[in-house]
Amino acid sequence: MSEISLNSKSGDGLQIVLVRPGSTELDEQRRIKGTLSIPLSVNGEGEAQNMAAELGHVKMDTIFCSPCLAAQQTAQQLSHDGQIKIKVDDGLKNLDHGLWHGKLIEELKETQPKLFKQWQDHPERICPPGGETVEQVRSRVSRWLKKVRRKFKKGVVVLVVPEPISSIIRSHLEGTEIDDLWEVEGKCGDWFSIVVPADAAV
Repeated sequence: MSEISLNSKSGDGLQIVLVRPGSTELDEQRRIKGTLSIPLSVNGEGEAQNMAAELGHVKMDTIFCSPCLAAQQTAQQLSHDGQIKIKVDDGLKNLDHGLWHGKLIEELKETQPKLFKQWQDHPERICPPGGETVEQVRSRVSRWLKKVRRKFKKGVVVLVVPEPISSIIRSHLEGTEIDDLWEVEGKCGDWFSIVVPADAAV
């Protein structure tokens, strides 16, 4: 189900549909996936198929997706086996969690409680060991969105992106603070849409 209703026509603006890929085994185990390229699980394949059915009536101009395998497999479902062009873009690469990759979220909470709480309350102030900061990803997202807006003024563009980059993109487009990234970590298989007015800066 969408968190924001999606119209098949976006009027005077560009409608950006943010799709969280279907789940992987790491998501289902509550492990930190980050930039790891993991295929969809059986459940994740079903989630991707369900989203393709939900969005089947929408006239998509193009589908951009993160380079991770789960995002590409989800995008393939949304494209109805290649009927809509898919562009895999490194600009949509997920936040690099460095040494946190593959760890159980609960394990990190127990072994590094202070760092866990800081990431929960003020993720913009923390850099995962050996990884990148939220601000680095936000800057990358900003540059990428400006490039897309130069090409697409209207219509519907789909972004298949995992958490937490999905939340970072959403907060950037809506001009809001980033929510608790532990809460959204591992959220998969859903979508929501945002209409960016034609004269809005991104």
